[in-house]
Amino acid sequence: MNFPQIDPVIIEIGPLALRWYGMMYLLGFLMAYLLISHLSHLRAMPLKRDQVADLVFYCVIGVIVGGRLGYVLFYNPAHFLSHPLEIFAVWEGGMSFHGGLLGVVVAAVWFVRSRQLPLLLTADILVMAAAPGLGFGRIGNFINAELWGRVTEVPWGMVFPGAGPLPRHPSQLYQAALEGLVLSVVLYVLHRRQARPGVPFFTFIALYGAFRFLVEFFREPDAHLGLLWGAATMGQLLSLPMILLGAVGVFWCAKRKN
Repeated sequence: MNFPQIDPVIIEIGPLALRWYGMMYLLGFLMAYLLISHLSHLRAMPLKRDQVADLVFYCVIGVIVGGRLGYVLFYNPAHFLSHPLEIFAVWEGGMSFHGGLLGVVVAAVWFVRSRQLPLLLTADILVMAAAPGLGFGRIGNFINAELWGRVTEVPWGMVFPGAGPLPRHPSQLYQAALEGLVLSVVLYVLHRRQARPGVPFFTFIALYGAFRFLVEFFREPDAHLGLLWGAATMGQLLSLPMILLGAVGVFWCAKRKN
C-alpha cells in the first residue's frame, strides 16, 4: 500500500499555518478538559470549573516542558549538549512521552497540594483525560509520515515517503488504537465501576508500558540510537519500569484499607 498523501497543513494564511499535528494536540487538550469536568462529577471530585481549566493549563505546561527535556536527556543528549539553544526549538519536533508523563506528575502534584485535593483520585482522572490525546497524537504522527514501523510483508504494510521503497508497519496506527482507544475504554470502565482511588492511574501506567513495549517490536528504532543491548529499543527500556510500577501499584491500591 502507498501512503495516503495527506497535506500536513490544514490551512495557511500568510506566514501562519494550521497543521494537522497541532490540531491533534488541540483536540487532545479539549478532550482532556471535557473529560476532567465529566469525571469530577462522576467520581464526586471537588473541582470547580476554574480549577479544571487551571489543572489542564498546568498539565499542558508539564507535557511540553517534561516531554522536551525527556527527549533531550533520553534520546539525544550529546547533540543538545553541543547545540543547547536547540533545546527550545520544540517546533522542530522531538518530544518524549515518558518525559511528558514525569512533567505532568510534577505539575499535578504541585496543583493538588496547593488546592488540597485528593492525590490518587486526581491522578485517576488525569490519566483518563490524557488517553484520548495519546491516540490523537499518534494519528498526527501518521499524517506527518513520521515514526514509521519496520519493514514488513503484511498486506497492510505502507510505503512511507522518506523511508525507502519497502513497505513498513503503520506502527503509529497500532499505537493510536492501543494507547488511545483501548486504554480509554479500560480506564473509563474502571471509573464507571468506581474503582478504588489509584487503580485507574496505576492501570494506565502498566498498560501503557505494556502496549509501548509490544509496539516497539514493529516500530523502527531511532536512527541515532538503534537497538540497545543488542535487541531492545530505548522505548522498551523506559517502558519496563512502568509495567513493574503499574502492576505493584494496582495490587497495593486494591489491597490497602480505605
